[in-house]
Amino acid sequence: MGRPVKAKSLTQRNVIEAAIACVEAEGEAALGVNRVARELGITPPSIYKHVEHGAALRRLVALEIWRRFLALCCQPIEGMDDSSELLRTVAHIARHFARSHPALYAVMTALPLQPSDPDCAPIVEVILTFYQRVLQPYNLTRQETIHAVRMLNAAFYGFVATEQAGLLTLDASTEESYDVILNALINAIQYIRQPAGE
Repeated sequence: MGRPVKAKSLTQRNVIEAAIACVEAEGEAALGVNRVARELGITPPSIYKHVEHGAALRRLVALEIWRRFLALCCQPIEGMDDSSELLRTVAHIARHFARSHPALYAVMTALPLQPSDPDCAPIVEVILTFYQRVLQPYNLTRQETIHAVRMLNAAFYGFVATEQAGLLTLDASTEESYDVILNALINAIQYIRQPAGE
């Protein structure tokens, strides 16, 4: 897949890039120190100078995939003002990424993004900035914003997970279903502001 890197010139970036290449080619199971070392043409101890253990490697790879994913999502929405169009655009990009790179998507979404984690914080900030743009016209409170974000995330990730599991077996178009869900979510956000019982 890639050219061997001499152990002396090896960097953490080389390790991450090789790991991502392995996952893309062979799936999640290829995300391991021994497999990545073979990809780089070196012995595993050389990798441990840059990555503490297998779990650390998985974390570094997941963070890098998140960064690439968000860059992919952010580019098409530069200068876009319509919040509904923002939501639809990113939702379709996210689904396309999950379908085109299922192993990378699985590694990425398996990492819980904790705002208090210094490595995760910049990623969380990008995600929150996007949601702020989408939800700004609704004038939601902080609590209502959290409810809306959780609703949107559950719909996006839930649809993709159901689709990847092969559970969408009825004959209606999944493309149409996804669009219906997005439209329903856009309409549903406004009701978060309504007091219970109304």
